[in-house]
Amino acid sequence: MIKPNAIAVWEGTGKTGKGKLTTGSKALVDAPYTFKTRFGSAPGTNPEELIAAAHAGCFTMKLAFNLETAGFIPTKLETSCVITFENGAVTASELNVEGAIPGISKEKFGDAIADAEKNCPISKLLNTHITAKGVLKT
Repeated sequence: MIKPNAIAVWEGTGKTGKGKLTTGSKALVDAPYTFKTRFGSAPGTNPEELIAAAHAGCFTMKLAFNLETAGFIPTKLETSCVITFENGAVTASELNVEGAIPGISKEKFGDAIADAEKNCPISKLLNTHITAKGVLKT
């Protein structure tokens, strides 16, 4: 069992306060977040952006495992994730992956994507509409 962790520190009100996020691995150390980084364009991060990063990373790793199991080794997988946050809830996660995978058919690539979409741990955690699409690069 692994137990990744993070710490959020917040000072002040929800609208005028400020916060810092630090991950146990120290990949993030005191990363700033505020109302303006979440709902505006101020520099810093926000929880939804971190969910997007987590979902893109988790999905891509699960896809790599699926491809290996099917006998294909990707040269490169690049996944973008867009989280929809509306009315105070995450309502969707859209994954788009480009893959360079020698010898694979579009059908097998699609099957591997569909499985990763449903079975990566972050997809299982999110209670929202998830879509995943792929493009093979030659």
